[in-house]
Amino acid sequence: MCLNFSTEWMNVTYFPQYLQDYPNMDTAFPFHISIHSLERGYPAHRHDFLEFSYVIEGSGAESVNGVRHPMAPGTFTFVLPYQVHELFTDPGGKLVLFNCMFSMEVLMQSAQDAAEWLSGVLDDAEELSPFVQWPEKSLQSMRHLMEDILDEYRGNKLGRTLLLKAKLTEALIRFDRHRRERQSDFLPHPNKPWPERSRWPIIHYIHRNFHREDLMLSELAGRFSLSVSRISELIKETTGQTFVHFLNDLRIQHAASLLVSTNMSIIEIAHEVGYASYKTFTRIFREKKGLVPTEYRKKQRQHET
Repeated sequence: MCLNFSTEWMNVTYFPQYLQDYPNMDTAFPFHISIHSLERGYPAHRHDFLEFSYVIEGSGAESVNGVRHPMAPGTFTFVLPYQVHELFTDPGGKLVLFNCMFSMEVLMQSAQDAAEWLSGVLDDAEELSPFVQWPEKSLQSMRHLMEDILDEYRGNKLGRTLLLKAKLTEALIRFDRHRRERQSDFLPHPNKPWPERSRWPIIHYIHRNFHREDLMLSELAGRFSLSVSRISELIKETTGQTFVHFLNDLRIQHAASLLVSTNMSIIEIAHEVGYASYKTFTRIFREKKGLVPTEYRKKQRQHET
């Protein structure tokens, strides 16, 4: 089975539903896992966080960036931020799957070798398949790993976060190894020039450096050997946002997490996420979250108690 990667979905002005939150997103450990049972699939959507799924029952299909693949017990799919994906169930049937959503920070803040491995996975993303089908002999071990992650997530034992990071890393490494072994089945678009393959490294670089006050389009243009206008177009085509809106989203999302999980002052958080001006930070935060930072912190902490 050979799959040809298509970027036609990126060349339209319509963007499917944009999901911007998930349980525990604005916490010190932005991670959530649960079991979903889908009888009618799930409509096309995209989001700014990482997601994987593992099918344990039923059958159907999934489309990721215009490439459709079957879904059956043992299918593991890893979806990157801003990738458009849609789930389909077979008529009269259902799909039961583990679904895990987490921020890139969960792994980028891990040990250096784990962060470097993730960087490689993300930078190679457009050349690799977003899914694998585990062989029969591996189904039980993968299901046990998923169940271990879910059990640990639901508990509150000492070292919970460290163990969840370790098990998450194990799941993703297993997936990445398996898909690289069968990479010949997934063929990148043959006529896609280098600049068109550079979308994710650009997005990844912004994710790693959004906290810098001096991050500009001109720097990205120089680093990736593209014009400022082309960099701007690639960001808009991939995320559905301008560079400025995309940058503000990343900064405010991280600020919201810091407000909930730390005792840093508002001005310290503003500088931490890349704003030199407290006034600008407060204005943009209110535009994005509907509350000023102090009110947001108070509301979230009241909700936790």
